[in-house]
Amino acid sequence: MSVNRSGRREWLIPTGLILLALVPVAAGAVRVADLSTGPVVTPENARFVHDPLPVVVHAVTASLYCLLGAFQFAPGFRRRHRRWHRVAGRVLVPAGLLTGLSGIWMSLFYPLLPIDGELLIGLRISFGSAMVVCIVLGFVAIRRRDLARHRAWMIRGYAIGQGAGTQFLTHLPWMLVSGTPGELPRALLHAAGWLINIAVAEWIIRAGSTRPARLSPAEPHAAAARS
Repeated sequence: MSVNRSGRREWLIPTGLILLALVPVAAGAVRVADLSTGPVVTPENARFVHDPLPVVVHAVTASLYCLLGAFQFAPGFRRRHRRWHRVAGRVLVPAGLLTGLSGIWMSLFYPLLPIDGELLIGLRISFGSAMVVCIVLGFVAIRRRDLARHRAWMIRGYAIGQGAGTQFLTHLPWMLVSGTPGELPRALLHAAGWLINIAVAEWIIRAGSTRPARLSPAEPHAAAARS
């Protein structure tokens, strides 16, 4: 009985992360499906219709990163399926990098919509760049068998990647009370989503800071499995 309860508790966080990602994943799927049918060009979708590849790459890789990455937060599952964890990591690193880089590209080169504003574009570029740096540092750390730093940087990168889900939650109360936010509130609500995720990530990292920081060269598979 206690084993069953422990197993159920282990899946609370992954389940919550998957639920958090559902709205942006669904929005991305709708966007990709719409582009595949040759939609009528409007001021809102013109940039996507004229240059669809970046937004399609972003939608697909971000969905994969957020959904697959959620399973990395089930430590028992990782220990029982070490090979799965290593294979998933090889998928998550390029998916996360493509998510961040495509987001930066769109922010830099897609025409700026009036509702976005320069502050929001700057935030997207800054957090997208931070996500890429976190994933690269996490990859370098595991190559050095530094489990603690690998875990910390990958959690930070995933927290930024999950920003869209939390941003839906930060926007929802505002929209229910005041309608569509203007340029400045929209930027601040986006920033709040990222900052909330980063704060939770830092709490998770510190909660697990008692784990060994570095593994011996004889333990690379164990490092990949538990990180």
